[in-house]
Amino acid sequence: MSIKKIAEKAGVSPATVSRVLNNPNYKCSSPELRNKIWKIAIEQNYVPNEAARNLKLGKTAKVEKTYYINVLMTKMDVAQTDPFFTELLHVVESEIHKNACILSKVWYMSLFSNDRKCRTENLDRIIDDMHAETEGKCDGLVVIGKCNKEALKKLIQKYKSVVSINRDTTNYEVDEVLCDGKKIASLAVEYLIHLGHRNIGYVGECHNEARYNGFLDTLRKHEIDVEPEYIIETKQTEAEGYEVMRRIMQLDDYPTGIYCANDIIAVGMLKCLNKYKNRYYTPSIISSDDIDEAQYTKPMLSTVKLPKEEMGKFAIYLLIDRLRGGHKGAVHMELEGKLVIRNSCFPVAETSWSDYYI
Repeated sequence: MSIKKIAEKAGVSPATVSRVLNNPNYKCSSPELRNKIWKIAIEQNYVPNEAARNLKLGKTAKVEKTYYINVLMTKMDVAQTDPFFTELLHVVESEIHKNACILSKVWYMSLFSNDRKCRTENLDRIIDDMHAETEGKCDGLVVIGKCNKEALKKLIQKYKSVVSINRDTTNYEVDEVLCDGKKIASLAVEYLIHLGHRNIGYVGECHNEARYNGFLDTLRKHEIDVEPEYIIETKQTEAEGYEVMRRIMQLDDYPTGIYCANDIIAVGMLKCLNKYKNRYYTPSIISSDDIDEAQYTKPMLSTVKLPKEEMGKFAIYLLIDRLRGGHKGAVHMELEGKLVIRNSCFPVAETSWSDYYI
């Protein structure tokens, strides 16, 4: 299957197909078209013609085995529900393609990140069924997102070569590339404290969540009391963020600053604030991830940027190196988040935003 054939099936130009497969940041006309192109490429086991590429570059390369790589998304059941993980998947897809490997399967299965479900579901049967779906095309596995410890051990039994891309460590169960969730949260909360905030809330997942622990540790470090009514556990979606802000606006006492565990929750909260235009309550809001949408909200969202491109690139490098016998021990690669200061945070003495709509 050539790029030209994929283009014919997708109803687009070969140039568009090439851009989608090679550039994770390429702005396709719609997410649906991007997904359609990748779906066709996966179904047809597309792999770049390395010989043709080297001929163009005037190179003679030794022939390497073509590896089939599967991807497991553990934080969502369908595509597009969490922009950060969707953007990270785009990077992984392109890195697989650039390394002349075949992306043969992408699963969206949130049960793998749910400890309770992992205790009640038949993990052996589920993993056996997944493995059977690959029809033997399963050299390596990329796990994107948090994974239950027992489930990960069972996945390792089926896939000898596994790499995890996550915010939390697997404690050297597999090769892993991560940004430490506690450090990410600390960067964000430290910035709120720097602006004078002492009444600080948390919105996001709490159970076994590194970012929540980082939030708590930072408050304790500065001897700031944790107010239970300011801690709101919620799923990581825009809709949930919207509803959470409605609940916060009904409290008798408000947090002046709020740390959201991820950007998409914060986007929902900002949209709620803009709808109700409650000028008596304009909290500073900061989050983590730096999804594309974060820079287009009004006010623009302050956040902690995770290096998605590097995370995806190094993960595929580690996986292919292990497949080729380059290393045997588990590799732990930690990358740093970076504070991105925009307009959604301000000193505690200030009470309004100049731009207050999305």
